[in-house]
Amino acid sequence: MFSRITSTAGILCLSLVFFSCTQNAEVQQAQEKDTTSFVSSTEEVEDATIIKVQSEPDTVKGSLKAVAKENIAGVNITVRYHSPAVRKRVIWGGLVAYNQVWVTGAHSATTLELDGPIRLGGKEVPAGKYALFTIPGEKEWTVILNRNWEQHLADEYSEAEDMMRLTVKPEQASHQERLRYAIQPAGADKGTLVIHWDRLRIPISIGQ
Repeated sequence: MFSRITSTAGILCLSLVFFSCTQNAEVQQAQEKDTTSFVSSTEEVEDATIIKVQSEPDTVKGSLKAVAKENIAGVNITVRYHSPAVRKRVIWGGLVAYNQVWVTGAHSATTLELDGPIRLGGKEVPAGKYALFTIPGEKEWTVILNRNWEQHLADEYSEAEDMMRLTVKPEQASHQERLRYAIQPAGADKGTLVIHWDRLRIPISIGQ
């Protein structure tokens, strides 16, 4: 009788150990899936790093948070923005009106941050953090750096706080579903900041 009890107890212990190991393995697999989901939400696009903050798959709905970073001429350049999608809408002259100040993204103001002085579009820009607005036109765009970088859309925009304005000609380009900023180096001390959405590309020279 005693041997039977001992045998039964042994089998029960082994079962508990096996169940515990199985649970631990399942938890580890779930953790690995979560980590993979987060890591896979980072992708390289046109020499700039686009980071989707949430780990959910891109369903094209909503405006994802994103950032473009690059170092040109020893200056770290960072653009943070929300990236809306076309979703079969008319963008230029439709969703985005001509001749009106546009946040050039969605939700909060798009920001451009520099840790040193640099030239943009041939104009000197001091180190600092700025809101980046544009005024789209059919033939020319105005690119604006505004000192009030922390604002919602262009609701609080004031021309009196503009630090710089540039005139840029838009270029025709291949379709880009989501708005994307790219900082493209061209040698050691020059490059281009590109705004690309729908079938338009807005190039802004850096270091020239």
